Amino acid sequence: MNDFIKDSIKKKYSDIAISGNSDCCCMPGECNTDDSPIDVTMIIGYDKKDINEIPQDAVLGIGCGAPLNHAKLQKGETVVDLGSGAGIDAFLSANKVTETGNVIGIDITDEMLEKSRKNADDGNYFHVDFRKGDIEKNIPVDTRTIDVVISNCVINLTTNKTGVFNEVYRILKNNGRMVISDLVTDKEIAPENIDPEKWSACIDGAITKENYIKCISNAGFLDIKILEERTYMEGDKVDGRKITSLVIKAIK
Repeated sequence: MNDFIKDSIKKKYSDIAISGNSDCCCMPGECNTDDSPIDVTMIIGYDKKDINEIPQDAVLGIGCGAPLNHAKLQKGETVVDLGSGAGIDAFLSANKVTETGNVIGIDITDEMLEKSRKNADDGNYFHVDFRKGDIEKNIPVDTRTIDVVISNCVINLTTNKTGVFNEVYRILKNNGRMVISDLVTDKEIAPENIDPEKWSACIDGAITKENYIKCISNAGFLDIKILEERTYMEGDKVDGRKITSLVIKAIK
């Protein structure tokens, strides 16, 4: 089943990279079909001025929050963005850490990597590097070299969330921080009812808030805090479940 899920994720996000997410397909809890990806980005907390300062093709409107609002990035820091997509958070981070810092985007989808690398070239972001990697198994970054790890609505897509947080813990420096947006649910889907398509739409892969926090804690993180919490979607669209968007911060 895990291979089917990953294949479904790769196909979905490949299609989004090619289409530019013009039909707002990944935000059923947030947007209408008339909303553009930039409209959706504003809805979930991004600043329009900041968005206007990065390559516009990097804006796909597929997040569930705005973790950078809480990351407090500083000049010279090194940042990793898990599930970097077309590069929106990587480029926003790059503007904050300036050319004295570095940003590494990690994605598993070839088409997204091609798009983000083109955006980096077009925007002259020479201190941003996009790498292919499976964040559940091996984030392609050296141990204890990263100041901040961010992610926006990506870890719920993984089938081994504890594996992701173990890898994040490995690459962070001591006292490094993780600030992520993600989705949780009030009721996890039974394994026999998993739909790979719904998993790739950030629904069936969601776990409860308690289990999500437990995965972070089991990886060794301290001072785990929920900074934002709001309803993302509920009702018939998600088989009667409630899906909640969180912003979480944790320290190594």
